[in-house]
Amino acid sequence: MDSRPPSTYTGSSLLLRTLARAGITHAFVNWGSDHPALLEDLARQRVEDEGGETQPKIVTCPNEMVALSAAQGFAQVTGKPAAVIIHVDVGTQALAGAVHNVDRSRTPVLIFAGASPFSSNGEHKGTRNEWIMWLQDIPDQSAIVRQYMRHTAQLGSAKTIEQSVKRALQIATSEPKGPVYLWARREVMEEEVNPESLDHISGISKWPSIEPTSLTPSALKKISEALLTASSPLIITSHAGRSPAAVAALSSLATLLAIPVISTCPSTVNIPFSHPSYIGNTWLFPLTHWEKLQGVDVILVLECDLAWIPVNEKPVDDARVFVIDGGDPLKLGIGQWHVDAELVCRAEPAIALEQIEHSLRTMGVRPQGEAWCLGDYFADSSLEEKTRFRWETLRKNHDRLVSQLDSEEDKFRLVGKPSLPGEKQNPIVVMNVPNLIGVIRKTVAALTPSKGANTLFLNESISNFAPVWTHLRPEFPGSVITSGGSSLGWGLGAAIGASIGARTLGPMSNASSGGKEYDLIVYIVGDGSFMFGVPSSAYWMARKYNTPFLTIILNNGGWGSPMLSMLGVHPAGHGRNTLSGDKLTVGFGPNPPDYPQIAAAASAGWAWGARVGDVVTNSPKDTLTSTIDKAIKIVLEEKRCAVVDCILESI
Repeated sequence: MDSRPPSTYTGSSLLLRTLARAGITHAFVNWGSDHPALLEDLARQRVEDEGGETQPKIVTCPNEMVALSAAQGFAQVTGKPAAVIIHVDVGTQALAGAVHNVDRSRTPVLIFAGASPFSSNGEHKGTRNEWIMWLQDIPDQSAIVRQYMRHTAQLGSAKTIEQSVKRALQIATSEPKGPVYLWARREVMEEEVNPESLDHISGISKWPSIEPTSLTPSALKKISEALLTASSPLIITSHAGRSPAAVAALSSLATLLAIPVISTCPSTVNIPFSHPSYIGNTWLFPLTHWEKLQGVDVILVLECDLAWIPVNEKPVDDARVFVIDGGDPLKLGIGQWHVDAELVCRAEPAIALEQIEHSLRTMGVRPQGEAWCLGDYFADSSLEEKTRFRWETLRKNHDRLVSQLDSEEDKFRLVGKPSLPGEKQNPIVVMNVPNLIGVIRKTVAALTPSKGANTLFLNESISNFAPVWTHLRPEFPGSVITSGGSSLGWGLGAAIGASIGARTLGPMSNASSGGKEYDLIVYIVGDGSFMFGVPSSAYWMARKYNTPFLTIILNNGGWGSPMLSMLGVHPAGHGRNTLSGDKLTVGFGPNPPDYPQIAAAASAGWAWGARVGDVVTNSPKDTLTSTIDKAIKIVLEEKRCAVVDCILESI
């Protein structure tokens, strides 16, 4: 005789079934008093499934910001949305800055929050029965996050849950992609439904995302002719590499016309490091954009939040500027934004770039080594010569860049010499960021099966963004990612979500190496951002869900960015004479946390940790190399997290 209780199907059953049929494989959750029906339905699924599994799979997250960051990392790797389930208004607020990151990075995520019941006298199943339900009942719960969402909606009845979820996902996955927020009171989620209604739930094929757009014929003609006749063209991008196809298209166009490409505040790899057109990345500080920016006459701004900061550097007034963005060319989510542009176009970057190259080839432009055939369209025979000259210049400059980076990585900084009589005068040196990243890149290449090609780097180094990104020298689309926003604490959760996502995806369609799962995930983070990432929750999750990754902490003793911001505004002020970050109140001394031990404690001793650079030595490179070597082997061979606290010069 079957002793199991009879199954009751509810609005929560419909929600979970709709998510699963729509392709949502994982839900990152933080449960609360508004979720009894969801927990009950998941229990029912485990009983009725032979393997005890649920759809979607549940990832328990002891912190909401980590949950949303993990969902972001999952979506950044797979290109598919995940779900996040949170608790009423307080859980919505606890999503914190991760809401900003998924918005700015255009990452599709479906967030579902419960809400306090509307009944209090037993009129409905799920009625109020706990004192907090009065305190958590606010007038407009979705207002907490509405300005960051692509769409918000309340689920008012079990009968409309399917269409509400599908509409939300259709919006989330259409450009500009991003987060959506659904919420429902407990009575709706407890509303009983006919079991047959679950069988009628279909997939999302009839709710497609909006098809990507292309350039109009007139815009295509104007942009192509401008690039062809330019004396000094330039392409500026931030996020074209979100689409691997756009990386290939950008590389091809840059090669065809020998156009330099610079990435401003990038969130992903836009062009391979080895491509001669790659001239670097910039975070738009003064004198960091490009030495020839004011000599540029035609600029293509492609999928870019901010091409330049006028008060720091800008092109000449008569430069011809063309803006192309696949979803939000006017940056409607930013209060004040403007570029003096000749054209502003909404077009998917890969499509637009392929259109431009095809147009140029139609005009007679040919790859390097082939004779151009401009014919009557353009009689200027110097166009081909100008392109050839630019190409040779780009190659020479790129060779110079590689040589410079090699020198920086090999040159450890001198801090002093022994002064005792008769003592050998060996220099005492310490490591810096180029030294560290050079060792990491080379060690990863030596120890991973793909020689580093199937390694994912998550870069949240903030004030060290530029040297970290440059010295990683990334080649492959998607091999380096950032939060895409400015809220700190993204990377720990994102590393977990990325690992789960890669495992779920199987053969990775967006991994250039064609591998299944990443050989290695490396998270590079400043000590301040590490603390923002809620390591106590993240490393517990990493152990529970078996997502080992390597964390490299760039420990400069506090928050370097606020100090740099102060000096940017008050270069000769009182703060410049402050001797330490601690006195400026941006430092973590004199007794900073033991970061590796935080990870070890959170994972009950599973995570391994070490500190390097805290002891001045005459052979820091050997010490650093052996430590990184051991850390990578622990992740690869023992399948555990490893944390290396790298002590840099303190702020």
